[in-house]
Amino acid sequence: MGLTDDTGKRCPLLPCPIPNITNTSMHMMQQQQQQQQMVDHASTYTMDEALLPMGFGKFQAFLLAYSGMGWISEAMEMMLLSFVGPSVQEIWKLSAQEQSLITSVVFVGMLIGAFSWGLISDIYGRRIGFLFTAIITGVAGFLSAFAPNYIALIVLRFLVGIGLGGGPVLSAWFLEFVPSPNRGAWMVVFSAFWSVGTILEASLAWAVMPKMGWRWLLALSSTPSFLLLLLYWFTPESPRYLCMKGKTTDAMQVLERMAKWNHVSLPSGRLVSDHSCVPDENPASSAGLDSITIQRHDTNIDDSESKRGGITSLFRILSRKLLRTTLLLWMVIFGCAFAYYGIILLTSELSSGNKRCSSNKLHLKSDGSGLYKNVLITSLAEIPGLFIAATIVDRIGRKLTMSSMLFVSCILLIPLVSHQKEVLTVGLLFGARMLISGSFTIVYIYAPEVYPTSTRTTGVGVASAVGRVGGIVCPLVAVGLVHGCHQTAAVLLFELVILLAAVAICFFPFETSRRYLLDSVHNIK
Repeated sequence: MGLTDDTGKRCPLLPCPIPNITNTSMHMMQQQQQQQQMVDHASTYTMDEALLPMGFGKFQAFLLAYSGMGWISEAMEMMLLSFVGPSVQEIWKLSAQEQSLITSVVFVGMLIGAFSWGLISDIYGRRIGFLFTAIITGVAGFLSAFAPNYIALIVLRFLVGIGLGGGPVLSAWFLEFVPSPNRGAWMVVFSAFWSVGTILEASLAWAVMPKMGWRWLLALSSTPSFLLLLLYWFTPESPRYLCMKGKTTDAMQVLERMAKWNHVSLPSGRLVSDHSCVPDENPASSAGLDSITIQRHDTNIDDSESKRGGITSLFRILSRKLLRTTLLLWMVIFGCAFAYYGIILLTSELSSGNKRCSSNKLHLKSDGSGLYKNVLITSLAEIPGLFIAATIVDRIGRKLTMSSMLFVSCILLIPLVSHQKEVLTVGLLFGARMLISGSFTIVYIYAPEVYPTSTRTTGVGVASAVGRVGGIVCPLVAVGLVHGCHQTAAVLLFELVILLAAVAICFFPFETSRRYLLDSVHNIK
């Protein structure tokens, strides 16, 4: 027997070739594979594609309220330093350096906490991170009200600082639930809770301090942290974090719960991790989502690396792909923190009145209530600052918004190098704080957006820790130089730091406005 070739002739079984059958089969197989890939592509969706149709509904509103309460807590604990320091100095007869240490030690604790809680949250989850920060902040803050002496107060405020260092974890957690088109505006709304906390603390101090003293202020200011603990069990883990860890089933449960609350449906198909969402570095393409290239991959890509511990995450943010971004971000966040807390403490110092300085120095001459009044007035400046930021952050982008605000704040501070009337001085401080707070808000939006999910809280945490260094140095300038009658030098130093931060923003590698979040460092060009 034999086989028949294309002409119909019979040929022996072994030597006769069978032309074109192999090539035709391979072509058909390739077509089938392409069709199957198209079906697989259509039957899968990414985390960003799941969040997009949900919009901002009841679920995100609850998360906003919860994370905002944490932001209020941190703002209140920071703002009370403007009132406790001068009161304790008078009661315990402290030197200017000892008074400054009450503020600086909080920033030292925040430096340690920001670094530690970021690593912990990238390894064990966002919820674990902000649970322990709320416990430490609430308990240590409440016990501070019963401090018997200066040393005890210093130790307890240091512990409060460690707890407050976890604030960026809440920011990153909330960010990972928000759809990309309006992410900037909603993150500014989230940041508005900080302003609520500062205004609330200034009002509380005005009501409590004159009659009840600083101990009651410390006790009442710890209340928001305990509210976080009461509502903790209703909070979900970040589905983006779960997906990145390979826990797709758990991530789906969170998304289904979110969809039910928001009365929407999830896309049909299977959830996959978006590990190749690469930002287009062309600035002209940042106007929309069309510039985003998405390649879909299965989850659990980075899980093996993440299990190695926080050291791996730390090395990632210092890798070749992220080193430039990391160093510039450290410079900007240091400058914003230095300027922001400097304006707060400078207002407090100028309002308290330094009689040792000659009359031609910068000085707000006011009565005993001037401290509370001026701090409250300048705290209100954050409201228009946030409104401006929310209006333009998604329109002109993060980079231009931050840099323009810092450049203008430099201009506003220039007249303060010489003596001005009290009304003008308060007005200039009001304007500077308005713009600096807006820029400070946006840098905490940009930071988690520019890092991938696998290193997001580590990157933001370490950057926040660098910012705390600015907070540590700042009291020595705002308090030390003003006490030494060197207000002009203090203002010029603020000018230099703000200017350098504004210039650094211009060198950020890419704009993050309206872009999907990255999941892996390997996807960064």
